[in-house]
Amino acid sequence: MSPERRLNSGPGKVLLAVYVLFAISAGARSVYQLATQFSVAPLAYLLSAFSAAVYVVAAVAIGRRWRRLALVAVWIELVGVLGVGLFTLLVPQDFADETVWSDFGVGYGFFPLILPILGLLWLFRSTDRS
Repeated sequence: MSPERRLNSGPGKVLLAVYVLFAISAGARSVYQLATQFSVAPLAYLLSAFSAAVYVVAAVAIGRRWRRLALVAVWIELVGVLGVGLFTLLVPQDFADETVWSDFGVGYGFFPLILPILGLLWLFRSTDRS
């Protein structure tokens, strides 16, 4: 009999902690940038705020064991980091400053790229089906 893999237990707790950390760091960074430097790079700062919102939704969904919402948030995160990462490589002149997802998250040690992959793996392995 295999042990139960609850969404917010075991590795899910680590995943939840990382999402909370990213929500706080990306959120604080974007709030500061939007408040003090919006005219410098509005697209980049709005994208960072969007990424912070996605991290918040993912963290809440994992913490509450809302698997479907977590899946939606993590898929949006993966598409976002791939899209923004590719866009910042192809047309870097459109970004006056970096976002959390710029260059696939290079400024964060590529964790923004790795995190949704790990998140999806865990979500598909968890026993929560809500």
